[in-house]
Amino acid sequence: MTVAGRPGALAQLLGSSRPLSWINTAYPFGAAYLLAGGGVDVAFVVGALYFLIPYNLAMYGINDVFDYESDLRNPRKGGVEGVVLDRRWHRLTIGAALVTNVPFLIALLLMGTLASAAVLAVSVFAVVAYSAPPMRSKERPVLDSMTSSTHFVSPAVFGLVLAGGDPTRTALIALAAFFVWGVASQAFGAVQDVTADRQAGIASIATWLGAARTVRLAMALYAVSGLLLLGAGWPAMLAGLLALPYLASIAPFRSLPDQQCETANAGWRRFLGLNLVTGFLLTQLLIWIGWGG
Repeated sequence: MTVAGRPGALAQLLGSSRPLSWINTAYPFGAAYLLAGGGVDVAFVVGALYFLIPYNLAMYGINDVFDYESDLRNPRKGGVEGVVLDRRWHRLTIGAALVTNVPFLIALLLMGTLASAAVLAVSVFAVVAYSAPPMRSKERPVLDSMTSSTHFVSPAVFGLVLAGGDPTRTALIALAAFFVWGVASQAFGAVQDVTADRQAGIASIATWLGAARTVRLAMALYAVSGLLLLGAGWPAMLAGLLALPYLASIAPFRSLPDQQCETANAGWRRFLGLNLVTGFLLTQLLIWIGWGG
């Protein structure tokens, strides 16, 4: 339902949670939990559901509330890449994030250990600190990319710890590579917003380095993530090849002038599609590993 052409509360909440990105946090948790020895049990179901929807509503909803002014100036907002959250729904969004997150968090804390609780605390802190003051790490160049990467890597770490898995060499290398990949992805994602962020007075790794240098940094980090996986052993090292499509996808923007930053959106849209393809290929590899390689 809409009023005077404006989206209703449910549509805004749903759009704010970025449905296209739900799998990006639920998948790392589920894969890590199962590979660490967990089964399709209550903890798996509760964790997967939490990282699928409530976690994303908190992460992106809080971001939309505190990024309202810059989102108004951002031409890519208003679709699958994020809504411009109507100011009248800001309080509702924060309330919905609390109401949907707290029960899951309590359940996961009760089912886990002190170690898993510590990981979960870091994960939730990163979600809030990225967008909300006084921390607002998204306006602290470099820290913005690191915090954003934590949003996606921490569910995997939580899954590993919750299942009681050992921090093997392969697991640690995979998590490190995933973290570097996440830093690269956030940095490139910030390139398309250089103009909008500067107009709103928002600092980011891309407003600090400039579009071209940020793209080159992202390319280097994608390469590093792939190279790290060479140390993971056979056949896990094959996952390193999945970094190549991302590197190739953003390479055309390596000399992008700041004034044309919005054209990087084409690369970002490819990134969203690549996630689906590489997610499928990674799943096949994980099934192979699960069956003993």
